[in-house]
Amino acid sequence: MPMHEYESMLSRPLNIKIPEFSHNQRIRHLIFSAQFDPHTLNKLFHTADKIRSLAKSKEGHIFLKSLLPHKKALLYFTQPSTRTFLSFDAACQTLGMGVQSVQDRSLSSESKGETPIDSVRMFSSYYDMVIMRSVTPNLAECCAYMMNELGSESRRNTPIINAGAGADEHPTQALLDIYTIERAMSFYHPKNSSHWNLYDELRQNHPNLTPGLNGKTIGFCGDVRRGRTVRSLLTLLAKYKDVKVYFITANHEILRLSNDLRARLQNLFVEVREFESFEQTMEDGKPVINHLDCLYMTRIQKEHNSASLDEDLSSIDFSRYKLNKQRVTMMRDYAAILHPFPRDDNFGEIPIEVDTDPRAHYFRQARNGMWARAALISHIFDVDGEIADFYERYTAESKDYNEGVL
Repeated sequence: MPMHEYESMLSRPLNIKIPEFSHNQRIRHLIFSAQFDPHTLNKLFHTADKIRSLAKSKEGHIFLKSLLPHKKALLYFTQPSTRTFLSFDAACQTLGMGVQSVQDRSLSSESKGETPIDSVRMFSSYYDMVIMRSVTPNLAECCAYMMNELGSESRRNTPIINAGAGADEHPTQALLDIYTIERAMSFYHPKNSSHWNLYDELRQNHPNLTPGLNGKTIGFCGDVRRGRTVRSLLTLLAKYKDVKVYFITANHEILRLSNDLRARLQNLFVEVREFESFEQTMEDGKPVINHLDCLYMTRIQKEHNSASLDEDLSSIDFSRYKLNKQRVTMMRDYAAILHPFPRDDNFGEIPIEVDTDPRAHYFRQARNGMWARAALISHIFDVDGEIADFYERYTAESKDYNEGVL
């Protein structure tokens, strides 16, 4: 079946399409970041926290592996990936699922003229979930419509997860990004006690600081326009109250915020401001980097450049959009630095000397992808309730130090 069969469905407004990707108030197919709302995100965050905690013990690990051993997932990744592929693979295995992959179209029947949609329908005959990454923007969405049609005829259909589509959507990256920011802004510390906790200490210097995402200022630096991770994360941030987004990038049409995205954010009452360097000052005389609760760094996506564009960009002083130790010290002491990876060692947007700074969250961010994606899969297959029940029983008993006899 060719993709043009779904043209009329693709052109509909987003809010009309989203309900079709849910079933029994659960996400059935994950195609867009906009399918997540704060309530669903909060449930997924709690599930991810429980999975990461249970996975640390043998008993918890065995329980998690017992949840979905009867299910199999196919990783259909015809666009190169490392972190997303391995993260999904590990997430599936954490829940006991069998996993296989197709990563080269030339080794599939597509080389014989089979359409990608027919390929996915064939894959669904063997697997219980298809996780797909493609350079074709609408392929995952079309496959989800195809599965819905099969389901309406009481025929076999499987959930579709969009693991990256073209230059526009990467919803599970947005999920792990927002999960990482939420954890960072919870201000948890392993040494928190009745006598000291990190949040109280931070409030001595930041009296207006509150936990959570509401009211936070998030900065985006680098290749803002072409970054699908940026677009997907912005979709989620716009769902929280009083969030401000600041863009620090060169004033070049290929890099700066697109007009459509700026208008969309402003229509959602998100405060949007644009800057041309970290040191550009705000109304209080302080540099913009000092105002950020979170900084999302991105690399310049040179692989999309033409020779003429490379020449055009060569006149830009990109040192203004790279971190270094001095710039990091200008940031708030609790601020979180994120990066979707891969970082470009040649460009140097984040040098390795920043890695040891406590504000560097990007390696934790990558690991969070495994837990967030496992939480999503458990939600789709309706086993997150079992995880919550087991976790409650598993953590019910605490050590009684018998202090009453002293």
